[in-house]
Amino acid sequence: MQWYYAKRGERHGPVEDAEFRRLIQQGAITPKDLVWNSSLGDRWAPASSVAGLFNAAAVPAAAGGPAPVRSGELTHNRDLMRLARESLRGRWGFGVGVSLLYMAISAGCGFLPFLGSIASLLITGPMVVGFTLVFLNVSRRQSAEAGQLFYGFQRFGAALGAYLLMALFILLWSLLLIIPGIIATYAYAMTFFVIADDPAAGPREALRRSKEMMRGSKWKLFCFFWRFFGWALLCVLTLGIGFLWLYPYMQTAMAHFYDDVRPRD
Repeated sequence: MQWYYAKRGERHGPVEDAEFRRLIQQGAITPKDLVWNSSLGDRWAPASSVAGLFNAAAVPAAAGGPAPVRSGELTHNRDLMRLARESLRGRWGFGVGVSLLYMAISAGCGFLPFLGSIASLLITGPMVVGFTLVFLNVSRRQSAEAGQLFYGFQRFGAALGAYLLMALFILLWSLLLIIPGIIATYAYAMTFFVIADDPAAGPREALRRSKEMMRGSKWKLFCFFWRFFGWALLCVLTLGIGFLWLYPYMQTAMAHFYDDVRPRD
């Protein structure tokens, strides 16, 4: 069975039943969103009114209760990678194009005479937020456009502040020993996802929420990155061209990782 759903006036779909229910479990589809499939005739209905979509067993947090305990419930990394490939099916060209634009802008600023390092410092946070938003929408099968790459500049203060605070905290932990610095890097890995996903999140709030999400999941993320190591080596053999495909693959998989560890509203 294929589903359609509407969020903020935009229609999405078709989505297969298994993927549709996964979106519900991740909170990407809420009880208030309108949904439709062929069994509903010619009318769209609130998701909460469709029997079997929202119940205490399937979505514990949807009724306003506490977020479910995550221990032992996280999706296996290989399945996150599979979900990323499914999300990118038919959208690889878009992903490659956005990655090329992102890399060109990021690298281009470094070549500006006299101001290159300052420009790179100022745009890195906002560009990462925009890049994150694009592939967060891809992972959720929502509307993703190249213009969203510049969304971070609408959140310039939060994006820049988060980038500077992350760099500072990781540096301070690294001054103690290398290992604490690496641990801090993984603890703050979800920061830009929080900013991209929540317009109200400030830099310190985003870092705090990232630390909470990654509590108990840092090793999982470490193993997750190692799954892409072989692909990265192959990309080097292509003189770097392969990274245009690896970047969207990794970022979409990271978006699924974020949705897997984030608490439900």
